[in-house]
Amino acid sequence: MKTILVTGGAGFVGSNLCERLLKDGNRVICLDNFSTGIRANIAHLESNPSFVVKEHDIVEPFQSPEKLDEIYNLASPAAPGHYLYDLVKTMKIGIYGVLNMLDLAKEHDAKILHASTSDVYGDPLPDVH
Repeated sequence: MKTILVTGGAGFVGSNLCERLLKDGNRVICLDNFSTGIRANIAHLESNPSFVVKEHDIVEPFQSPEKLDEIYNLASPAAPGHYLYDLVKTMKIGIYGVLNMLDLAKEHDAKILHASTSDVYGDPLPDVH
C-alpha cells in the first residue's frame, strides 16, 4: 500500500482522484485549505480508515507525519472568478506552494505530479472550440 498526498483533494478533480486511489488500495492524505474545494466532495470518503483530511494551505510548508510515496499537487484556484479574486494569493500558490511540495517530495523521496488549470495558456482561439 502506498501513502499518497493529494493537494487540492476537495476540489472536483482532486476528490475523484482521492476516490480512485482509495479504490486501488492506497492510503490517501487529502490536503486542502477549502478556499475553493468543497468538503461535500469528500464527505463519502471520510469514513474510510485509509483516508485522512488535513486542512492546510500549501503556501505554508507541510510536514507529513507519514512517509509519502507519491504527491499529486492539484492545489490552485481554477475558475477565473476564484483566481482573479486574489491574484497575489494565486501567485503564491503557484510559486511557494509548488516549491513546498517539491521540497516535501525530495524529503520523502516521493514521486510528484504537478497539474495546473488550462487558463494558464490564455483564451483559446475562437475557431478551435
